Amino acid sequence: MYRKIGAAIGIDLGTTYSCVGVWQNDQVEIISNDQGNRTMPSCVAFTNGGRLIGEGAKNQITMNPTNTIYDAKRLIGRRFNDTKLQEDIKLWPFKVIKGTSDIPMIVVSHNGEDKEFSAEEISSMVLIKLKEAAEKFIGKTVRDAVITVPAYFDDSQRQATKDAGHVAGLNVLQIINEPTSSAIAYGLDMKNDIARDINVLIFDLGGGTFDVSLVTIDKKGTITVKAVAGDTHLGGQDFDNAMVDYFVEQFKRKHKADISANKKALSRLREACEKAKRVLSSIIDTTIDIDNLHDGVDFSMRISRAKFEKLNEDFFSNCIKMVETCLADAEMNKKQIDEVVLVGGSTRIPKVQQLLKDFFQGKELSKKIHVDEAVAYGATVLAAKLTGYTGKRVSNLVLIDVVPLSLGIEIYGGSLSVLIKRNSPIPIKKEGIYVNVQDYQDTLPFNVYQGERSMAKDNNWLGKFDVAIPPLPKGLSKVNVIFDIDANGILNCSGVELTTSLKKGIMVTNYKDRLSTRNIEKMLDDAHKYKLQDEENMKKVFVRNALEDYIYDVKSKIKKIGNTSKTFTKKELEIMEIAIEKASEILNESRLAGFDEYQKALNQLEKVCLPIIAQHV
Repeated sequence: MYRKIGAAIGIDLGTTYSCVGVWQNDQVEIISNDQGNRTMPSCVAFTNGGRLIGEGAKNQITMNPTNTIYDAKRLIGRRFNDTKLQEDIKLWPFKVIKGTSDIPMIVVSHNGEDKEFSAEEISSMVLIKLKEAAEKFIGKTVRDAVITVPAYFDDSQRQATKDAGHVAGLNVLQIINEPTSSAIAYGLDMKNDIARDINVLIFDLGGGTFDVSLVTIDKKGTITVKAVAGDTHLGGQDFDNAMVDYFVEQFKRKHKADISANKKALSRLREACEKAKRVLSSIIDTTIDIDNLHDGVDFSMRISRAKFEKLNEDFFSNCIKMVETCLADAEMNKKQIDEVVLVGGSTRIPKVQQLLKDFFQGKELSKKIHVDEAVAYGATVLAAKLTGYTGKRVSNLVLIDVVPLSLGIEIYGGSLSVLIKRNSPIPIKKEGIYVNVQDYQDTLPFNVYQGERSMAKDNNWLGKFDVAIPPLPKGLSKVNVIFDIDANGILNCSGVELTTSLKKGIMVTNYKDRLSTRNIEKMLDDAHKYKLQDEENMKKVFVRNALEDYIYDVKSKIKKIGNTSKTFTKKELEIMEIAIEKASEILNESRLAGFDEYQKALNQLEKVCLPIIAQHV
């Protein structure tokens, strides 16, 4: 039922957790990782022993906060001087510096030296881990993938995500909006129950981003996005941060000490706050309890669900305002919405559900799709379709998405001339004619912006291109500017001088050439090197564990046999104890020894102990 050979995967690359699925046996399979979990922390840690991704990274964050990277999604595609990014940098325990072309670079200590990574590289490491889990599950190499992004990601963030996929060795078939992907998941499962066109509001509140999307689904399976709204900087992490700020102040008030500069203390507090947030979704109060939080001081304090809601009331209120915006843009009212569908882990928060239910005048909220897996589920369905799966469940899928933010160019006086309005369906192509505003100009510059503000400078600058023009009096040289947005939501721009037909074009990325071909090639090389290092470290860990297990096994046998009539002689015990001590010395060293050292120690221990034990069994 495939026209192409190979398997494609759908990936939800989340701020806090990520998820991957594959289409098999006419259905979506969400893949468990090597820890047995169907979602994986979007977290990467660097240690002197190697690199950890996922649960391994998250589990050691409190001990290694400055070298454990999370929230890469809040960095990707942004400029270093971005206001929100600067606010985040104050909260993160890891270091972020200004790189070339204003690209933020993450600095970590790895194997005794400082290394710099872009958000694309960190994201690619998470993608590689998901890709490997998929390959292990299906037993073949994976090349093609659909990757999701928040609906409100701008052009540069989309391109950066696509670059991350490329660095991970993936052919990114399409970048798709997360709520649209959830709509696919909902539409596929509910297809047989849809007898008429229905209007569905997807409310997607995750770990770091918030999207609301209003879609119409018809009985044939066509999904038409009517409007989107959202905030790329609103989610569970912000709720955690509000709690952290509160407890920092409480600690200061109670113990007259400021822990805001203690990165390990803040990491431990943030971990405790995240757990408390989850607990408060099922009970009305809980306790933050941390031993030796700062300078030997233990910290214990209760927090109620009501207090948590108070701390985050502005965030919750903004979610409802976004719903209002989405309805207004779609020119619909509350009564026209047939279903309100919850997606994203943060929709488990009772207050969020209550506010949403109250807004829709008591309407029951749909929980028919898995809040953590729906985004990856929908992306997997689209991946199957794009790779030629011809089964009826998928082949009839038609998807019409929209542009989240308006796109235009800066004109004389600094205002924004909009060529493509927000919520326009994609793919889309629009043109506009612009003239020289000064006598005898030989070049017409075009600065491209994305956003809703009337003045260009107040929006997000995407890039610039210049078109050579004949030097004529003001208003006589004309350039036709073409904006072309593909199915990924990525913009291509070009300008044609109408007198000479000279053409100049760019694929717009943030601050022009955000990542050059050379940058990406270097990242690909680095990714391969890290993969080899990871494989070598896994071999080390495997043989180290084997050595630890054998030492434990020998000690157990000595104890067990020693209590029988077949007990060891004093000389035999001495020989084995010396061998065990020698092997244990390698394990107790602070550095991670090499594979050969561990293997040699294991072989020597077996050579000494095995014959002696065999005589007494």
